[in-house]
Amino acid sequence: MSIKRIGYSKRFIKDLKKSPVEVRLSFRKRLELFLVDKYNPVLNNHQLTGKYVGYRSINITGDWRAIYREFQEGTVVFFDTLGTYSKLYK
Repeated sequence: MSIKRIGYSKRFIKDLKKSPVEVRLSFRKRLELFLVDKYNPVLNNHQLTGKYVGYRSINITGDWRAIYREFQEGTVVFFDTLGTYSKLYK
């Protein structure tokens, strides 16, 4: 099934605005790729555990990740947070 709607939390938008320009540009490119094939190997899309159980993560750059949830059988995606690996998984 294809993605029909994407949402962003206030936290995600704030994190994106505070991120370096390179990260913002990379997120846009990765989002385009995600919309075509959300399991493309470049994204390293995977399920999370621990405090993020029920969430998934995609790679934005070497160190930056976007964490999201899926609803309605994956047709609705909601991005919750964005940050470096060390910030998100401490």
